[in-house]
Amino acid sequence: MSGQLAFDLGQRSGFARDDFFPSASNRAALAMVDGWQGWPSGRMLLIGPQGAGKTHLAHIWAGMSGAQIVAAADLASADLPSLASAGAVVVEDAHALPRAGEEALFHLHNLMSNAGYLLITARTPPRDWGLALPDLLSRLQALAITQLAAPDESLIAAVLVKLFADRQIAVPPNLIAYLAPRIERSIGAARDIVSSLDARALADGRPVTRALAADLLDKAALDKDAVG
Repeated sequence: MSGQLAFDLGQRSGFARDDFFPSASNRAALAMVDGWQGWPSGRMLLIGPQGAGKTHLAHIWAGMSGAQIVAAADLASADLPSLASAGAVVVEDAHALPRAGEEALFHLHNLMSNAGYLLITARTPPRDWGLALPDLLSRLQALAITQLAAPDESLIAAVLVKLFADRQIAVPPNLIAYLAPRIERSIGAARDIVSSLDARALADGRPVTRALAADLLDKAALDKDAVG
């Protein structure tokens, strides 16, 4: 399971390229980052579900390009000429762009039109953002798109290994093989189960094992059934 991970995992995790684990769900997006100087018109839209690795890839690209990173929610108050002067900009979470930020994104896109590179990340395509500015929508829909899929089982397994290692918890290999197919395929679910196992092991004064994981998952299933 040694390798690199493409996610912000919480405990001591980072956004370095060495923390990236290539898998079928993210290889195309990684290739997009590596080939950034060939983006059509210097622009790219990176789409993927929450926890799929968009922010990590954005930081990897920023490290390569010197890009400034700004949240879409902060665009309305941003110094757009200063941002554009960097020659490379990341706009994060554009699906959450507020109405007040639409004109700002439109102007930033225009500022970057003559020179520079622009990477926009979002969970969904622009048509689903509820944009009120038609000119902005038309420009965004013309951008090249790269998509990240939800993590596959092998990637979830690698994430679990990394999360346990970040907490300095030594676990048996059969624990990873047990957990990976039984939890939701998301980084959040992996983070939650590792945190829960750590807390339960500390409370019970026992190591993190497959048996402990089975107890925890069985209890979670019973609680869910009771609520349902």
